[in-house]
Amino acid sequence: MQLDKVVAYHKALADATRIKLLIMLADGELNGQELAEKLGVTPATVTHHATKLREASLINERREKNTIYFSLNHYFIKSNASAAEQLIYRNAGTERRLESMEESSKRLQDSVIRNFFTGEGKLKHIPAQHKKKLIALQHIVSQMTRGQKYTEKEINAFIKGFHDDFATIRREFIMHQYMFRENDIYELNPQEMWAKWETLT
Repeated sequence: MQLDKVVAYHKALADATRIKLLIMLADGELNGQELAEKLGVTPATVTHHATKLREASLINERREKNTIYFSLNHYFIKSNASAAEQLIYRNAGTERRLESMEESSKRLQDSVIRNFFTGEGKLKHIPAQHKKKLIALQHIVSQMTRGQKYTEKEINAFIKGFHDDFATIRREFIMHQYMFRENDIYELNPQEMWAKWETLT
């Protein structure tokens, strides 16, 4: 799961009332008035927190005449909870294995850069093979400034310096954890989070 989705999930949970609301719904569907009474808050407060939870896909809503009923989205709660753990540990233990593969990996990396980039540094075309594509993406993203925040316009302009299909490459940066996007602002992730092409067969 992408980092921005994991962050959105945890932001939705970062409120005691929302946690309590989810606990109330664990026993089954309840309407807004019932939740307000159980939580000791106003129906408007329930609506506010329910909106945050629904946007994160943690609850479902259904309307029956003038009454809205809420229920847990069990699948998303469980899958998002495990996604954070998987994201954190995804590359654990790879460092020692990478050391023994370093020499052959360097040869492959040099070959991809030589064959897929022009002398002026332009990407001729996006490699079809997954490993070679990751090498090309990493070569591009490595030339960005760590710690700098980029607007979408700025990231597009940077990518166009290498290849015209900036939308595809920008999406690949996010998909493979090279970059993190929040509120349409892009920033490099720590290198430890980047997709490891070296471990692919």
